[in-house]
Amino acid sequence: MKLNSFAKYAWFVLLFNLGVILWGAFVRASGSGAGCGDHWPLCNGEVVPPAPQIQTLVEFTHRLSSGTAFLLVAAMVVWAWRAYPAGHAVRAGAAASLGGMIAETLAGASLVLFRWTAMDISLGRIIIMPTHLVITFTLLAALVLTAWWASGGAVPRRKGQGALPGLLAAGLLATLLMGMAGAVTALGDTVLPVAALTAQTRATLSPAGQFLVDLRVWHPGIAVVVGVFLFFVANYVRAQNADPLIAKLTNALYGLFGVELLAGVINIYLQAPIWMQLAHLLLANLVWMTLVLLSTVTLARRDVTQAAGE
Repeated sequence: MKLNSFAKYAWFVLLFNLGVILWGAFVRASGSGAGCGDHWPLCNGEVVPPAPQIQTLVEFTHRLSSGTAFLLVAAMVVWAWRAYPAGHAVRAGAAASLGGMIAETLAGASLVLFRWTAMDISLGRIIIMPTHLVITFTLLAALVLTAWWASGGAVPRRKGQGALPGLLAAGLLATLLMGMAGAVTALGDTVLPVAALTAQTRATLSPAGQFLVDLRVWHPGIAVVVGVFLFFVANYVRAQNADPLIAKLTNALYGLFGVELLAGVINIYLQAPIWMQLAHLLLANLVWMTLVLLSTVTLARRDVTQAAGE
């Protein structure tokens, strides 16, 4: 398919936001979240911090990239309103993307203002991390759908799809829950690294800290269960649709999830170095976006009951 200018821009915005998300993970993993103190949107009370330290540079760069991402999405909304008619799916996707950016901004601000940064171990931070993950995944879904529909992709059908909508929704929800558990586990890798945990340290942990440690055991099991379920979902979708694009998307889902599981094993073995955490997060985002695309492409195909009768 030949992409128009808006579609190319929408895919660029998606890639840019993916980079911002990974840089945000680096901020957390490197303990640089407090680089601008508890000031927001200013950095240590300044628009541009003078003589910044490394942690300040890391955090300030993330704020600049996040602000740029917000402007890019806002421009995409304006462009969508000018280029597409009322009621068009691209308009809806662009508006949802802007809503996701606003929610992301509020979540990031709350981390700073409530001092849920650096080595903080608190119930509030444990709650905001999976919440932030849900917002991020929702934003990515809106961005990828906007780009897909602008590229000529069809809008999902609501009727005549049999069990597919419920099954795909369950797959998306399972992947979301796995990501939420992964977000909290990644927090534990930052504030309570395995190498620093001793018997004495464990004995002094707060309930929140103990939860972070325990989740390291549960998260891999959750990932395996979700992987088996997604394999079943993808196989069912593939059996219901003899479509080359769906075959490619299911193959991509198999491959990406397999690599993600392998990356998780390596991450545990290496005791979660920052570069491996970022690679693992990138794979998780790619799995999510692939599943979102697989869902919308599947539900945009012909009425299942009609197809069966032809």
